Amino acid sequence: MKALLQRVSAASVAIEGVTVAQIEQGLLVLVGLEPDDNQQSLEKMLHKLLNYRVFADEQGRMNRSLTDIQGGLLLVSQFTLAADTRSGLRPGFSTAAPPAQAEMLFEQMVQMAKQRYANVQTGQFGADMQVQLVNDGPVTFMLEV
Repeated sequence: MKALLQRVSAASVAIEGVTVAQIEQGLLVLVGLEPDDNQQSLEKMLHKLLNYRVFADEQGRMNRSLTDIQGGLLLVSQFTLAADTRSGLRPGFSTAAPPAQAEMLFEQMVQMAKQRYANVQTGQFGADMQVQLVNDGPVTFMLEV
């Protein structure tokens, strides 16, 4: 599993011109699922997302987590993160989880997040989404479990 975590001042997802999710300060997380992902990898990634210290404390150091600041969490499934880009000029997607498995895992991750955290928003699996964000910093990390 890969997650591209971006600290944002604001982020939103629109489908066919209609905003379906939006947050203010928090994290926009693009999630790429792989065939070996399971309940354990979901648990580990969700723990990281809620507790990764990327927000500034009083001294300006990255010492606060999403949970500490009570910001928004916007989860967006993005199978292209799991692409194999090591060779050639076209990405290969055999390293991404098959759509049915990825959708099940993503929905499971969303439900787990909503059980543990109050401010969770999400895009729509498989939809053509337009994602807007104001990257704060910019601060972006690629997390893998």
